[in-house]
Amino acid sequence: MYADINAAWQALRTRYSVNPENIILYGQSIGTVPTVDLASRYEVGAVILHSPLMSGVRVAFPLIKRTCCLDVFTSIDKVPRITSPVLVIHGTEDEVIDFSHGLAIYERCPRTVAPLWVEGAGHNDIELYTQYLDRLKKLIDTELVVTSLS
Repeated sequence: MYADINAAWQALRTRYSVNPENIILYGQSIGTVPTVDLASRYEVGAVILHSPLMSGVRVAFPLIKRTCCLDVFTSIDKVPRITSPVLVIHGTEDEVIDFSHGLAIYERCPRTVAPLWVEGAGHNDIELYTQYLDRLKKLIDTELVVTSLS
């Protein structure tokens, strides 16, 4: 996962000469792990975390509250280093990654935009709610324009 996102980053930057401010990183579920890792190392136009997890161990063992040395997916420890605007999206009825993960990630990010908490949405159906596309459109059309002008 980490090698894949690093290869994509290198291709965008070197082969296609895309400026970082024109890159929006989007990760969903387990895909938020490499997204958070890359975003914690490079500033980009924005980061969208769709149903993020605090850590792999915390998904499997919800009572664990601290990072374990065996956990290789420690997004909760990396999000404070993200300097880009972050949009967190999570369904309140997520049956795979509890809503508390999205909330915790949102609270630890230093530069968030208003999150999208989709009432009643599960893990795999957020895209079916109209507010999903509306929120992405608002981020791209208004919030990033304001951010880039600042």
